[in-house]
Amino acid sequence: MGKMDSTQDTMPRAPTAPRDFTVLGIETSCDETAASVVRGRPGAPGQILSNLVLSQFDEHAPYGGVVPEIAARAHVDHLDGLIAAALRDADLSLADMDAVAATAGPGLTGGLMVGLVTGKALAFAAHTAFVAVNHLEAHALTARLVAATPFPYLVLLVSGGHCQLLEARGVGAYTLLGTTRDDAVGEAFDKTAKLLGLGYPGGPQVEKWARDGNSARFDLPRPMTGRPGADFSFAGLKTALRQQVTRLAPLSRSDRADAAASFQAAVADTLEDRTRNAMRQVRAAATGDRPLPFVVAGGVAANKVLRARLDSLAAQEGFILTAPPPALCTDNAAMVAWAGIERLALGLTDKLDTGPRARWPLAQRA
Repeated sequence: MGKMDSTQDTMPRAPTAPRDFTVLGIETSCDETAASVVRGRPGAPGQILSNLVLSQFDEHAPYGGVVPEIAARAHVDHLDGLIAAALRDADLSLADMDAVAATAGPGLTGGLMVGLVTGKALAFAAHTAFVAVNHLEAHALTARLVAATPFPYLVLLVSGGHCQLLEARGVGAYTLLGTTRDDAVGEAFDKTAKLLGLGYPGGPQVEKWARDGNSARFDLPRPMTGRPGADFSFAGLKTALRQQVTRLAPLSRSDRADAAASFQAAVADTLEDRTRNAMRQVRAAATGDRPLPFVVAGGVAANKVLRARLDSLAAQEGFILTAPPPALCTDNAAMVAWAGIERLALGLTDKLDTGPRARWPLAQRA
């Protein structure tokens, strides 16, 4: 089989008979250093033999966000040991791997270089295949790792750097239905947490504080809702919150909780509205009336309030939601290894001169 319409530069290999592949995955695109060994084949759930993630919360917390130089240095310090531990936990050696897969983008260039150089060196030393993985595709394919979700399906990808609605038609074949016009939703969560002094990482802190808050206290906008299409915007929501809480400074504990709850509710309303439009677009083009697959992926997908809202929406619109467990929503190497398995099964590998891509769009606008 040949390459589909992926933007990835690949070196096709001869198609192989259906069988299980074992792949070492490496993830260093941002502030998590991760290594994993996954075994499986497309069309059935994969088996995660090991999945180790070393977060850098303590290193970045004093700055309220990720510092690229600090992230890259931490990857250098810890990646080799983490890979050795992942192989040891899987009770396998590098020689047992059918391929090494590493995130090549999008992400922070310094961190990507650490993972790519390491992955290519290991593949070369083991005389095995190398697969350069698009981080966004790894998130989008996680549902196939955990539930063997069949193509095609609708994907809501929500993370610190991205907010997109995509139709996944196959590996490397994606159509963009909607994207953010400014901030990503995860970025908006992080900036809101910093504004309210809730701590780092921002998304989990906002969710935690929102549990005790009054979501109706602050009158916040729901940008883009009610409009045609499936694009997002979060800059206006973030600005409106800043203006309101600035007038209240200094903030009490209840002020912070109410602001967090109000912000989270506004995000949930916005995601629901935009996703509904995308669902109806996909439904209109589908044949039959069977429930269609809907996948939510990315770090923000770990938010329980948003998951519940999207699950309810899916039921209303004739979709079935698949959301990976929280540990597989945030950045991890199991999703990278699985993306490697998906591409390897199509005979797609990459050359050892593959470089990092700070920007790497997954799909073109429909």
